Amino acid sequence: MPLSYTATRDLLAQLGHNPKRFLGQNFLVDGNIVRKSLELAQVASGDRVVEVGPGLGTLTRALLATGAEVWAVEKDRRLCEHLRETLGALPGLHLMEGDAVEHPLAGLPEELAATAKIVANLPYAISTPWMVGVLSGLALPKRAVLMLQLEAAERYAAQPGTKAFGAVSIFLQSAYEIAPGHRVAGTCFYPRPDVDSYLLHLVRRERPFVFSTETQAVIRACFQQRRKQLGSLLRGVSGGPLPQNAAANWLDELAAAGFSPKTRPEAVPISLWQKLEAHCIRPLETR
Repeated sequence: MPLSYTATRDLLAQLGHNPKRFLGQNFLVDGNIVRKSLELAQVASGDRVVEVGPGLGTLTRALLATGAEVWAVEKDRRLCEHLRETLGALPGLHLMEGDAVEHPLAGLPEELAATAKIVANLPYAISTPWMVGVLSGLALPKRAVLMLQLEAAERYAAQPGTKAFGAVSIFLQSAYEIAPGHRVAGTCFYPRPDVDSYLLHLVRRERPFVFSTETQAVIRACFQQRRKQLGSLLRGVSGGPLPQNAAANWLDELAAAGFSPKTRPEAVPISLWQKLEAHCIRPLETR
């Protein structure tokens, strides 16, 4: 069971750790949410699980208790020391001190990634760059249950034609199906965030589509000026990651599907963004 709100506050003070709200550092204090996370991820004995930002080890301890092997990455040195002192003797824990954006799978060997799962209470400030790092890897974990700020979860699950739809929506939904998750109130954390959170439940697609770095750059550039029309936006990136004449070829594909050069990025379906991959410098990558 997790520590109570008061016990969590007191232990963090004892460790000299002051959670920073602006970074989204919120520690779980609700056992029901811990159980729900493991239930959604279908964690079982022998599973390999990646955890990001284990903090005081609330999720870590629960994961290890199932018989799973856990790869965890924690940036805070004092919290890492605490985890080694309290959980280091337990079998199955691989703890890395480092930046999760640089090590999105916590040092999990690449050859094990495709069969692994992710269960994490993500620091909200790193959720998008971390997610892009996972989606850029050579192998994608088969399932993930991620605690996110509700607004971020809505962005990731957003559909074309909505204001929340963006580059990360395209990258994520091309590789993963979004399964039913769970809304989480602020009272489940210390400190209590000002907004609700959400357990985002992801299941890897049978044929996940992974964008190359070059295509990701083109798509991000389009959404950075999302009120502009695609014809104008593509002229701005043509000749870089998008070879000469490639923009015109992709616009022809859009036209065949009923979209003109005056279309704005958020109106284009994910399947048509995937077709852009074939026009960028690197060949199409599907894994």
